Amino acid sequence: MEAALIPPPRPRGIARILAPRRLAFTLAATGLLSLLLGPLFVIPNIEVMARTMLVALVALAVFGWLEAWPARLPGWLARWALQIVGVIVAIPGAFLALYVVISIGDQMPFWRQEARLSGFIILSVTGVALASWMALAALIRQRDEEARSVALAFQLEKSELERQALDSHLRLLQAQVEPHFLFNTLANIRELVDSGSPQASKVLDTLIIYLRAAVPRLHDRATTLGQELQLVRAYLELMQMRMPDRLQFSIEADPGALSATCPPTTLLTLVENAIRHGIDPSEEGGRIDVRVALREGKCHAEVADTGVGLRTGTAQGTGLASLRERLALAFGAEAILKVAALQPRGTLGVVDFPAMHLP
Repeated sequence: MEAALIPPPRPRGIARILAPRRLAFTLAATGLLSLLLGPLFVIPNIEVMARTMLVALVALAVFGWLEAWPARLPGWLARWALQIVGVIVAIPGAFLALYVVISIGDQMPFWRQEARLSGFIILSVTGVALASWMALAALIRQRDEEARSVALAFQLEKSELERQALDSHLRLLQAQVEPHFLFNTLANIRELVDSGSPQASKVLDTLIIYLRAAVPRLHDRATTLGQELQLVRAYLELMQMRMPDRLQFSIEADPGALSATCPPTTLLTLVENAIRHGIDPSEEGGRIDVRVALREGKCHAEVADTGVGLRTGTAQGTGLASLRERLALAFGAEAILKVAALQPRGTLGVVDFPAMHLP
């Protein structure tokens, strides 16, 4: 993760010298300077341009070289100051070397020739003035780029840490869901065993098959509504075996909603809540209707039961509280979980969340 968050090191030395933007800017600026100074010289403009560009490349090389060398500087010396001083020294030094070379073979050195001495002074002074400002502008731009790069890396690292925190919290919530789900299901089997029901063995076998399919999905970060409905149907069939005369159910779903993703046990939690707090406490039992539909880019799921209805302290149990938080972690404020009373009796659980489909 750290390697992905830390930006690549900024090129130094020769890599910075040969950067297309830096080269183009340097040559363009020196070319413009040559055109402006051309009328002051008796030699052709192309020769003035060649001299200024050659010296500009030397100054650029010194600027890039001092960007990385020496590796460590005294505390009192800033690297940016060293680079500017290096450019200021390099330009007259390079012009001096150039004029010495082009004066080879002359009867007297160039500093004794008025025209060449004048040209050397003009190019050196204007070159130092322009190059120092260009170097300062390049350093300011470079510092801005470094600041933006550090800010971006910090933001990326912050986002990654927030994502990891949310993932950890989600795994903790799912770890809480698993024992809650298992304990409730096993409690149903215990009731059959305690009552001596002949259905106990058959229901237990069905439960084992069901748990083998259901428990592994509790560890997944997301599942599909199609898989959820399979678990819901298996769970309701299991409960119907336990109380065949007291439970009826129906399941309806839009085909387009089956591939939408959701946190594990999203629908199962609502159904389990309807069984535990609605159908089980009712002497007559009741009916559970599960409906899933797509509405304007959102998944709309309803679990309605005709049980005893809402009672104080039962509508916001562990399962619903955990589901509400897991939906918020997965979809943010766009996810809605509501539980309301039905008339003349019963409870309606509703979940709305964005329809995100698996590829």
